[in-house]
Amino acid sequence: MMADSAAQSLAGSRVRLMKDNLARYSVTAGGIMVLVALLLIFFYLLYVVFPVFRPVSLESHDSFTIPGQGKTLTLGIEEQNEIGFRVTDTGSVVFFAARELEGGPAAGSVVLEETVMDTTGTINLAATTPSKHAYLLTNDSGEGLVIRPDFSVSFPNDKRQLTPYVGYPFGSDLITIDPQGKALKEIVFERESTLATVVGLTEDNRLVLTQLVGEEDFLSEEVVWSPEFYTIEGATGNVDQLVLTPDQRILMVRSDSVIDVYDVSNPSAGIERIQALDFGQSELTYMTLLSGASSILVAEKGGVISQWFQVATDNGREFQRIREFDAGSDVTVMAPEFFRRGFMAGTDSGELSIYHATGNTRLTSEKLADETIDRVVFSPRADAALMEEEGKIYFLDIYNPHPEVTWSALWQKVWYEGYQEPQYIWQSTSASDDFESKTSLVPIAFGTIKAAFYAMLFAVPIALAGAIYTAYFMAPEMRTYVKPTVEIMEALPTVILGFLAGLWLAPLVEDNLPGVMMLLLVVPTGFLLTAFAVHKLPRSIKQQIPEGWDAIVLIPVVIFLGWLSFEMSPMLEESLMGGNARVFLTNELGISYDQRNSLVVGIAMGFAVIPTIFSIAEDAVFSVPRHLSNGSLALGATPWQTLTRVVILTASPGIFSAVMMGLGRAVGETMIVLMATGNTPLIDWSIFQGMRTLSANIAVEMPESEVGSSHYRVLFLSAFVLFILTFVFNTISEFVRQRLRDKYSNM
Repeated sequence: MMADSAAQSLAGSRVRLMKDNLARYSVTAGGIMVLVALLLIFFYLLYVVFPVFRPVSLESHDSFTIPGQGKTLTLGIEEQNEIGFRVTDTGSVVFFAARELEGGPAAGSVVLEETVMDTTGTINLAATTPSKHAYLLTNDSGEGLVIRPDFSVSFPNDKRQLTPYVGYPFGSDLITIDPQGKALKEIVFERESTLATVVGLTEDNRLVLTQLVGEEDFLSEEVVWSPEFYTIEGATGNVDQLVLTPDQRILMVRSDSVIDVYDVSNPSAGIERIQALDFGQSELTYMTLLSGASSILVAEKGGVISQWFQVATDNGREFQRIREFDAGSDVTVMAPEFFRRGFMAGTDSGELSIYHATGNTRLTSEKLADETIDRVVFSPRADAALMEEEGKIYFLDIYNPHPEVTWSALWQKVWYEGYQEPQYIWQSTSASDDFESKTSLVPIAFGTIKAAFYAMLFAVPIALAGAIYTAYFMAPEMRTYVKPTVEIMEALPTVILGFLAGLWLAPLVEDNLPGVMMLLLVVPTGFLLTAFAVHKLPRSIKQQIPEGWDAIVLIPVVIFLGWLSFEMSPMLEESLMGGNARVFLTNELGISYDQRNSLVVGIAMGFAVIPTIFSIAEDAVFSVPRHLSNGSLALGATPWQTLTRVVILTASPGIFSAVMMGLGRAVGETMIVLMATGNTPLIDWSIFQGMRTLSANIAVEMPESEVGSSHYRVLFLSAFVLFILTFVFNTISEFVRQRLRDKYSNM
């Protein structure tokens, strides 16, 4: 019998040992998998974000002798980077292979050459902005022809074929530019669907403006263009270059060291010089418009490139010098990108550099030529370029997919076009292709911190006070109802809280703003008065309240004080705020009020955070060994002294962990801030203003972002910032918690 009992005991020990080992290995494996998952998230975010920070590259892929005859007036290339073209001073358009492709013609081979203007004199050229892709050729008689080198795509035998041709947007007949028939030395040209403007400097130094107005013929349905002629007076010095904005409103005339700015939006009412940009003793070498035509780039002798755009001043909107770039030596040519705020600058030393204006950055610089760079042009997708120098054309490969994402653009103030001053702005998309993206992470990182701050400001006092009272003072019977009730609140979906906050709480707060503000004073005061009144009650009455059930007394008090505050709200609003609290805040106090604001977010998100903090803190306080509090009470300390000097100190690691867990949830909360904040990326601590958080921004914009775009990768970068932010908070909390545990573990 004893042997059987020993065998059974041994078998039971082995089973327990197997269960213990299984549990230990399972827990260890689970912990390892959690760490692996976190590392995978970390490295995946890095993998998506890394291309943003890859260096820009600019390399010469092919070079060849200039194809065709004559001097190049302009270069161009189609968006597939296969066929380039040059317009020459002989009146012809030469299409050529821009690079050598498998099975295709050699780089530089002429694909098509078409004569568009026959003349024995001098031909000059003016180009629209790159995105409009049209050119005006003029002859010695002051006449012009508008052409558009273009490409058609076909698929014979299921193989893509690119066919170049020359289009004539205004017809193939010559258009009179100067009614006096003089040749034009400098020309600028812009067009829209039914309006085109040409400004030229004639050989007898007259500055003429010709406006072509198009009207659709009723019978042929063709657009018929009628010219209107004007003269511009008052240009200073020798005119070296003209620039006209695509909207045909602003003309800039460069002469010597001055740029005269004219308003040509309504030439029939008069052409007015509205500003003169004086560069003092600096000699100007080149100027061009950036994409979007809100900014002008001006190159000065010595290689300084300055960016100018209009800013509202006391005298109206005027051009101001915003930022500078250093090219190193004299700039001979500049080329803007089609749709972004990047540009290239070539110098007389053969160096070609790529810049991004918004980020105030020189992205890369390479010496690609031995002589002066004569011409350079971007491809439409800005992933290639053509460069010409002394009898040769170079095809350049460019890797520059994310020029707008720089450290300064993400984390520093940037002076964006049209703004009064440098600001932190998040505005990632627009309906316009010429939009200047604004991807500062500062407003949304600030919004994350602001939302968490107001949520914790609301939640921490309520949650900790409730947890301490429940664990230390409340009767055990009552605790069995209160604790599970508060904890079950945590199961409420945050989307429901966000829905209620946005559609019910926000209008309620707006309609009863004085009452809500009054609650902050009335409720604490009412608690103190109630406690004082209960203290003064006769002992016989106080003894009827069971020990630990005191909180029951406060329930009707809270209901009454809430009802009283909201009932008094209209009266307070009428007597103190002129009947409209929102107007009073705006007009009298200068405080803007958004319906979905930080106050609403603080209440709603605080309500979501309270159960987390309450549950962990209550467990920490309740777990303090009874012999510590009993010993303190036995030595004559009051319950309050025991609580503050023994219980809370011992439970402080758990209480701190509870607060940090609540903060972590508040920082990462999405649905409540998405539905209740208004999603306005502002930097303003006002409790009556909204915000946009990192998590809400990702939820709003990720569905509309193009995969692999700068916008897409910046959203992943913001997720990475949020990941790091929560990791730092959790690390700090664990460090402080461990220090507190070490300090008070021996009590």
